[in-house]
Amino acid sequence: MGVVYLIRHGQASFGAENYDQLSETGYIQARVLGEALKPRLTVDAVVTGTLTRHRQTAETCLTAMGTSLLPTRTPGFNEFDHDELVARHTPRYANHAALAEDLLGAADPRRAFQELFTQAVGRWVAGKHDAEYTEPWPKFRERCVRALDALIQGLGPSKTALVFTSGGPVTAICQHLLQIPDEHAFRLNWTLANCGITKVIYSDRGRYMSTLNEHAHFEGSQRALITYR
Repeated sequence: MGVVYLIRHGQASFGAENYDQLSETGYIQARVLGEALKPRLTVDAVVTGTLTRHRQTAETCLTAMGTSLLPTRTPGFNEFDHDELVARHTPRYANHAALAEDLLGAADPRRAFQELFTQAVGRWVAGKHDAEYTEPWPKFRERCVRALDALIQGLGPSKTALVFTSGGPVTAICQHLLQIPDEHAFRLNWTLANCGITKVIYSDRGRYMSTLNEHAHFEGSQRALITYR
């Protein structure tokens, strides 16, 4: 039986000009993850999406694991375009300065953005406005599942792979495997911890989700490292 570990990237740089960079906490999360995985796994392949936060998480984790494996970059494991989702929900937020101004005026900018983002994702997933999106939710899910299938076919039987990706692909793959209705899919996403691990096992009988969002490596003395964005 083979195993694919889907790993959400470390904390990105929320509020910075470029979100697609690990924060200082994100680098620490990736290192702690690697230290936790080192005695547990013998890895045959490593895959990342093409985003900077995916690469940075992978490099930091693999260094801590002491492995010399080089990641393969696979666009199929990239996140959806959150900027587009927000702009389709609130068109004036296509101007990032307008969004930043409104968030700065909120009592809790992180909470205000999460509420906005939840509504934007809900609109995307509902399926009533698919023609407005470059990649509607069904196409996004299909792309992520196809990337997983291609990885497994390339690995062959009884192999172990690490996939450094984002919360969206993890959500889409889990929804597909568990057959969760669209309207409930993102209940998974909102609880996915940075550098959390979701384990998918595979054999000639199919693909099955074994664990979801494992992040015990951050519990106890490392509890301050549990973040969700």
